[in-house]
Amino acid sequence: MGVKGAGVLITGALLLAVTACGGGGSGEGKGKGSSKEQSKQSEAVVVIAPKDGAKSVDTSGALKVTVGKGKLTQVEVKDSKGDAVDGAISGGGATWTPSTHLSASTKYTVHAIAKDSAGREAAEDSSFTTLTPKNTFIGNFTPEDGSTVGVGMPFSLRFTRGITHPDTVEKAIKIKTEPAVDVEGHWFGNDRLDFRPEKYWKEGTKVSVTLDLDGVEGRPGVYGKQSKTVKFTIGRNQVSYVDAGKHTMKVTQDGKVIKTIPVTTGKPGYDTWNGQMVMREKLTVTRMNGETVGYGGEYDIKDVPHAIRLTDSGTFIHGNYWGGGAFGNFNASHGCVGLRDVRGGYSSSVPAAWFFNHSMIGDVVVVRHSHDRTVDPANGLNGWNMSWDEWKK
Repeated sequence: MGVKGAGVLITGALLLAVTACGGGGSGEGKGKGSSKEQSKQSEAVVVIAPKDGAKSVDTSGALKVTVGKGKLTQVEVKDSKGDAVDGAISGGGATWTPSTHLSASTKYTVHAIAKDSAGREAAEDSSFTTLTPKNTFIGNFTPEDGSTVGVGMPFSLRFTRGITHPDTVEKAIKIKTEPAVDVEGHWFGNDRLDFRPEKYWKEGTKVSVTLDLDGVEGRPGVYGKQSKTVKFTIGRNQVSYVDAGKHTMKVTQDGKVIKTIPVTTGKPGYDTWNGQMVMREKLTVTRMNGETVGYGGEYDIKDVPHAIRLTDSGTFIHGNYWGGGAFGNFNASHGCVGLRDVRGGYSSSVPAAWFFNHSMIGDVVVVRHSHDRTVDPANGLNGWNMSWDEWKK
């Protein structure tokens, strides 16, 4: 009897166990239905160009993400450092394209997500590497990073190769100022690009220039290899006005005359340029040889003191120890503006030394009433001699 009873109990326990497992039967039916619904794939088809694993991809125009039977909801492109590439979805969700060029010799990863009409997501991942250019260019710039300059100083780039895609290059250069002011670029030929505001900078303005030229195709097969941020600050407002007829120069700060200096300018046949000229180089002493500016052997002075360059063609405002009584009385130079000085430039009390010590790169010298024409805006950093409308063309 005892054995038989035990058998009944065991059988009951097995039945309970089966009932417990079987009890999930109705739940299992729901599970099958839910799994079937989730397993149905999204109809959206994401296509990434270039194809996964592509090499030597062009830095512009090659990257594009599209979708069929759906809309893109997210596209993320990153370089090997993890920096994201800006871009935008357009066409009602049909296409994503980058808003800028890509860097050269760089691996990029792409992650894209789209949804079909039922809201089901489809994702696609890809990676590719951009080309390594055989020919490159950079822009040599002025002023220097971290410098403080005068109110007339443009940001000037001289490229190492002639540029045939100027819009593409200019788009890769961003300028921010504090306080904000409109800054526009102007091309001089195909290898120089200058930026300036409509009027002289406001003193104290902070300027930040981002050169994102890495990967920019400046001309067919020639790519930029420069990625740099340059910052400079505008110093006090100093503009000096030379009157070639009266042989004087009035030095102003914030519009007020702080000193009047007797000068001599270009004699007849060698008249000084008229116009606004920006200081671009200061030399405590330099050699001036007429042969370097097309004047043959008319002069060769090995120790010109306190020289400040105003044009590429050789116009300086400088100390003059050989001018005798010319200062304030008559014009005797070969086109430069001369101020009284001593040989060796040792005295700090002479006008040339005072002016040199009170000037900085980017200050402006304006020459008036000379018998020559206005200086060519491309001759030095002298774009201020163009109207704002001309500058922006």
